[in-house]
Amino acid sequence: MKRTTIVLGGGIVGISSALSLQERGHSVIVVDRKAPGRETSYGNAGLIQREAVEPYPLPRDPSELIQHAFGLSPAVHYHWRALPTILPKLIAYWRASTPARHAQISKEWATLIENSTSEHAQWIEQANAQELVTPKGFRFAWRQEHSFKAGVERAKRLQQTFGVQFRALGTDELLHEEPAITQRFVGAVHWTEPWAVSDPGELVSRYAALFAQRGGLIVQGDALSLQQTTNGWSVMTQDGLHEASDAIVALGPWADDALRPLGYHFPLFVKRGYHKHYQVERQLSMPLLCADDGVMLAPMRAGLRITTGAELTLRDAPATPVQLKMAERVAARALKIGKPVEDTAWLGARPCTPDMKPIIGAAPRHRGLWFNFGHAHQGFTLGPASARLLADMFDGKTPYINPAPFTAKRFDEVKQ
Repeated sequence: MKRTTIVLGGGIVGISSALSLQERGHSVIVVDRKAPGRETSYGNAGLIQREAVEPYPLPRDPSELIQHAFGLSPAVHYHWRALPTILPKLIAYWRASTPARHAQISKEWATLIENSTSEHAQWIEQANAQELVTPKGFRFAWRQEHSFKAGVERAKRLQQTFGVQFRALGTDELLHEEPAITQRFVGAVHWTEPWAVSDPGELVSRYAALFAQRGGLIVQGDALSLQQTTNGWSVMTQDGLHEASDAIVALGPWADDALRPLGYHFPLFVKRGYHKHYQVERQLSMPLLCADDGVMLAPMRAGLRITTGAELTLRDAPATPVQLKMAERVAARALKIGKPVEDTAWLGARPCTPDMKPIIGAAPRHRGLWFNFGHAHQGFTLGPASARLLADMFDGKTPYINPAPFTAKRFDEVKQ
């Protein structure tokens, strides 16, 4: 039976959810406060990371934790005043990051990741967005010999366990293949399967345009006005009240705001990140992660995008772009960078769960309410893959992958 559905959220996950349902004949309305792709989906490294078969665990090495705690690395920055609020969630994250639990979580997570490029591919073609995508992979580069060796060993393990493809490069090979680099890294791993996108926000906009061309409706509105009605759900927009039989919450870091009034208290937290574009004397041929420092350098249409690691704080805390200053110094060693393109750094928030997996599927206590959020670092990668899973469940079909690891029921907090 074909239904009318409200999708709350115009990022990559929301737009992908809308496209998947529309493709199956459902009528869909996307509601967001901004144009599609202007929030979290805009500010990332622009990678569809087919190699990211392991989600990021909380580090357990004491020396690494000390570095992060005292702000000695651009990879992680803590807001100490936020710790009383986020500490219970970080403890749960810590427990999920033990080697045994992380290995099991990775097996479940990888079932989504392995479908990331194939699910994006159809919409890239249909949205006429091929010029935004370069399917050549990206590189991790190290300046310390022991880190490089560990990186290669990890790549071999991922290849053996998950079939992920890579090439190991020595110093001279890397300089030959990437002449824009000015620093002599000891070596690099070239992940060959990921795709680089030169304007992530624009790709989401192209998907949204495809959705609209096929009859989908995109309206500005307030997701917090979501209400259950006799026949389903309603939300207030600039065009007035819209009603539908079903509603999908794809609000990323704002999911909590809409769900708490309905009695759902998921242990969500955010990892914030910053980026800024810079002029460069010579652009990279593909994105490069300065792996010892956790700094990503990504060639974009707007210039070289320097992105930071994770800032652990409250979602709406004032911006503190100290990591970006450190990242600029890392980038200046690796490339000849020039002036910034923008005056102000972009700031966004990655929506995270303690067990590192998204929440996808039906709400436990409300008929016609669906969830698709919590993708952490990989929302851009997993938008279409998680949308297909949700659409399978929505239609009552056998899901293309096992949905059990991603359902809301795994969190005790959603139970009354």
